Amino acid sequence: MKVINEDIKKGEFKSVYLLYGEEEYLKKQYKDRLKKAVAGDDTMNYSYFDGESANVKDILDVCETLPFFSDRRLVVMEDTGFLRSSNDSLADYIKNIPDYLIMVFVEKEVDKRNKVYKAIDSVGYVCEMKAQTQATLEKWIAGLFAKENMRISKDACELLLNKTGAGMDYIRQEVDKLVSYCQGREAVTAEDVEKVCSTQTTSHIFDMISAIASKQQQQALNLYYDLLALKEPPMRILYLIVRQFNGILQVKDLLSRGVTNRDIASRIGVAPFVAGKYQAQAKLFDMNTLIDALNECARTEESVKQGRINDKLGVELLIIKYSE
Repeated sequence: MKVINEDIKKGEFKSVYLLYGEEEYLKKQYKDRLKKAVAGDDTMNYSYFDGESANVKDILDVCETLPFFSDRRLVVMEDTGFLRSSNDSLADYIKNIPDYLIMVFVEKEVDKRNKVYKAIDSVGYVCEMKAQTQATLEKWIAGLFAKENMRISKDACELLLNKTGAGMDYIRQEVDKLVSYCQGREAVTAEDVEKVCSTQTTSHIFDMISAIASKQQQQALNLYYDLLALKEPPMRILYLIVRQFNGILQVKDLLSRGVTNRDIASRIGVAPFVAGKYQAQAKLFDMNTLIDALNECARTEESVKQGRINDKLGVELLIIKYSE
């Protein structure tokens, strides 16, 4: 990201940029910054293609069009899947890209063996937008409040992250709510966060799994009913329970093999502080229970799909079984 910042500052750009990874907020921020820096309000020399409309031939036709009353033409492609499939013509074009053209790819996932990826890597700049560490997020949150002449306590910041998870887009929404709520004050407290901020579904699931592990059955069920009241479908809740148990199982296995905390987060593809939560919950379960729970989740899903049990009841019985 420092490279992109420096390019924007100097006004000197690479021929191709690839922004990829799970942090949607950062990808959007840098895509928009590059668009503003390269094209500004010039719509004649700017083209955008997304997953539904992206066609390699159409894109290359646009790329071959000389810029009109400008030195540059900018082409942005988002969620096209070009970096996970075979596109020899696009890869060859990137290797011999015209001097006037700047291409920006924005993708969630890429295959580094892909020819398009290799072509971009050879002539342009590749930037992975990873989930940020807790320390980085806390510093960013403090900076957002500082711009509003406010400060947030460490306890309040930690509570905010527990409620929102690591997604920067969602965090930004909740910060904006806090700024409005605390207008005229200098400090944001944990009480403010508790009153104003919504708890994301995934955070409810973390709490529910902890209640199950601690055999606090009523608390686990209350959290389930809260999710239902928020209009979360039972099968999505089941999916999140599966993801949670699977994350705990992976962390428990990696810990048993001596893998470090930092490497665990990277291997399972989550933010480090989320991996830390998995690690804390891994101490509450043995491997056999986790495997059995995942198998039971699969059986519940099958029973629901075959109409043998109601989806709401199926998930409820699953929670009751493992919190007894």
